[in-house]
Amino acid sequence: MEERLKTKTIEDVANALGISKTTVSRSISGKGRISEITRQKVLDYIAATDYRPNPNAKGLANARTYNLAWVIPGDSELASLSFFQSCLQGVLDAAAQQDHDVLIVTVSPGNISGLKRVVENRKADGVILGQSLDKDMAVDYMKSSGLPFVVVGSTYDPEVLQVDNDHISACSELSSILKMKKPRFVTLIGGDQEIIVNTTRRQGFEAGINPVRHSVYMNCVTVEEIERAVEGALSDGADCLVCADDRICYHALNRLKRDGVRIPEDMRVASFYNSRLTEDFEPSITSLHYDPAELGARACRLLIDRIEGREVPGRTLLGYEVLLKASTR
Repeated sequence: MEERLKTKTIEDVANALGISKTTVSRSISGKGRISEITRQKVLDYIAATDYRPNPNAKGLANARTYNLAWVIPGDSELASLSFFQSCLQGVLDAAAQQDHDVLIVTVSPGNISGLKRVVENRKADGVILGQSLDKDMAVDYMKSSGLPFVVVGSTYDPEVLQVDNDHISACSELSSILKMKKPRFVTLIGGDQEIIVNTTRRQGFEAGINPVRHSVYMNCVTVEEIERAVEGALSDGADCLVCADDRICYHALNRLKRDGVRIPEDMRVASFYNSRLTEDFEPSITSLHYDPAELGARACRLLIDRIEGREVPGRTLLGYEVLLKASTR
């Protein structure tokens, strides 16, 4: 009789039946893909043992979903970039190791309705925001929701759990190396300043390149804007071009090639992010290498720790590698 009245958690039930905690949770909630035979097995066990959920546990009382939401920009061109693909792979691998599934949600700066549906319908136990903005509706909403979340990238809010690469140090180091090449004039082409990583990369660039004469073209998002920035660099007399990311570098290289600009004889070129987009160019491109898969995996593990009530650091910075190639010879 004492055993029958003892309170249990999801883990107790899972261990008793030799199944996963996810399976137990889905059997009770009726959500998710699970066979009727397995579900009935769980319910029969609960009935037979006079199961009573432990009020201090985070298990069955609220029917954990064991789902995490991965939130990325809805812009198809951005979402297809290798960074988001590699980062998602890291999230998926880390989630699978801890018996969680991942939902993919898209948002835009003015529309986070997809994220709201996931949170309000309790489809996930936590959220990973794959991009951080200066004035971020998603971050503000998640703070008010009370649901655990983590940001891949940096935010200006120290209360937000965040995982990022050390972009300022990385970009400063590469810019300092370029400065040692004694360029006459250096131009940085950067993306949308509302995306925080573009701002931090600019900070690193300016810290490393000073006092060399330089110009900065920000908010270059479309191909036309990137090409106009290349034209501006050429008009400035730049002999060194630094691109804030791989997509900008890809379009800048194509424009330089069309204009007959030789690399590195006429223009040294470097990128603050390397990927498959630029790996086929000749000469090979000097760049910064990060591991987005590890970034996603670390964010996922920290989020699960937060969900489970374990203490986690507020901000985690991962490393980088400077890849010196022929484009800055």
